[in-house]
Amino acid sequence: MSSETAGRTDPGLGAGDTRARYRRILRFAAWNLAVTWWYELLLPRIGLVRIANRSRPARMRRFAERFHVLAVELGGLMIKVGQFMSSRLDVLPPEITEELAGLQDEVPPVPFPAIRALAEAELGAPLDAVFASIEEVPLAAASLGQAHRAQLRPGDAADTGLQSVVVKVQRPGIGAIVDVDLAALRKVAGWLSRIRFVSTRANAPALVEEFAKTSLEEIDYHHEAAGAERFAVEFADDARVAVPAVVWERTTRRVLTLEDVTAIKITDSRGLLAAGIDPAEVAPVFAAVMFDQLFTNGFFHADPHPGNIFVTPVADTASGHPWKLTFIDFGMMGEVPPKTRSGLRKLLIAAAARDGKGLVAAITEVGVLVQSADTAGLERAMTHLFARFGGMGFAELREVDPREFRDFGLEFGDVVRSLPFQLPENFLLIIRAMSLTSGVCSSLDARFNLWDSVEPYAAKLLRDERGNFVQDVAAQALDAASVALRLPKRVDGLVTRLEDGSLSVNVPRLERQLARLNRTAERAGWGLVFGALLIAGAVVRASDTVLGSVLMVASVVPLLVGVWAGRRRR
Repeated sequence: MSSETAGRTDPGLGAGDTRARYRRILRFAAWNLAVTWWYELLLPRIGLVRIANRSRPARMRRFAERFHVLAVELGGLMIKVGQFMSSRLDVLPPEITEELAGLQDEVPPVPFPAIRALAEAELGAPLDAVFASIEEVPLAAASLGQAHRAQLRPGDAADTGLQSVVVKVQRPGIGAIVDVDLAALRKVAGWLSRIRFVSTRANAPALVEEFAKTSLEEIDYHHEAAGAERFAVEFADDARVAVPAVVWERTTRRVLTLEDVTAIKITDSRGLLAAGIDPAEVAPVFAAVMFDQLFTNGFFHADPHPGNIFVTPVADTASGHPWKLTFIDFGMMGEVPPKTRSGLRKLLIAAAARDGKGLVAAITEVGVLVQSADTAGLERAMTHLFARFGGMGFAELREVDPREFRDFGLEFGDVVRSLPFQLPENFLLIIRAMSLTSGVCSSLDARFNLWDSVEPYAAKLLRDERGNFVQDVAAQALDAASVALRLPKRVDGLVTRLEDGSLSVNVPRLERQLARLNRTAERAGWGLVFGALLIAGAVVRASDTVLGSVLMVASVVPLLVGVWAGRRRR
């Protein structure tokens, strides 16, 4: 679905509202880019880095507070941008992530009459005729839609085997809002592309287009329903995972009806403990399930924030735990191409082995570093990083002296800034999924160490890679045997051609160099003749004016021949 289609089919913003929304987003972005440029680029260059460092926490907090207000007031994709920032617990300071964390749930609901009108228009019948009952108070309100509990009518319940369902209805006018927000984000990306520090490391316009593609897919509920069914197939034999069934008869592009699988929110520690579930046991299982999606299946949930994951108690303990992880909201799904998946697997193995050189090689294979990058300094820095901080969890890292981080950052910063980093296509969703996974696991267990999950998983991948290695060796052995069988006949033919002088060798690069050398020698020869005639004419002219003049004029001929010959052979 194109953005133009979304804008035509959805009522909503008028021309004045559209311009006001667009300008407000751009004003916010321009002001904060200017503040960042002043403190992070200009002040350090004129020796005032201490002022920039001292004011950074307060600036980050003010930025987060202002963006929080903007996102809640505007809604739409601004909520999505805020949710992305709130999930980056690994790279963004707590002043930002803590302030924006509420955006996961803090979205004002749309009044039910507007929801009813849109749903009835989409389903082609009054809601009372479609459902036995529907709750007017929303179960959840998100940036693009909101969900209401409902009961299927007896006939539908008999056909589907479901009674309780959740009806997800798109926010009225969201298509037009998404169009405006994407236009503003494209403008900001254009500004960022003119900043050399940003443009050499990320293609901001391409990232916005990737975000746009994902956002437009999210407001097409047919896409989400298909994603849910594919995800269910991927984990059909996995006792750790549950997926809601889709009621296709009550689903359209803007209304989605799913099995009601509401359970304990994954980060609700009190709820988990009340159900006899240890949150610390949930974290490694959740990490392993996400690893399977990214490194094995290649089809992954790209929005696994706490509101989209439930822990469901079950009587069946086939998974080894009396509970399952239930995923919902499949509007934002990602795919990892086979080549990228291979690089990610190698990256995980290298990280688990604390192999700095292998890690850099894997990063290059994935496409984050261009092939021509001089990686020696990065390899040394990664080796140093693993030697000092490798294997530590978030809780342990918090106990490290901040001065040690600062010293390492100064040493590491120059290396990183000198390298041509880039973000390959589809990598934004991979980063989002991994950062959300890390954040959720840390919320479940403050002392959760991701390495404890990475290392056994990497060991499994390594065993798989060794199996592939054996297959590769076998294939290479067959190729070698085939070559060996053909070799005697080919050698005999080569010797015959050498003996009768019919062998010709064609080396294009060498031939070009020889041709260039011949041209240079030829031009030098004509230049020598020109110089000889010119000097001779000058000497003879002193005693014989006529002959001297003839020789000097004649010197022009070899000069022209040399110049013309050089140009003719280019």
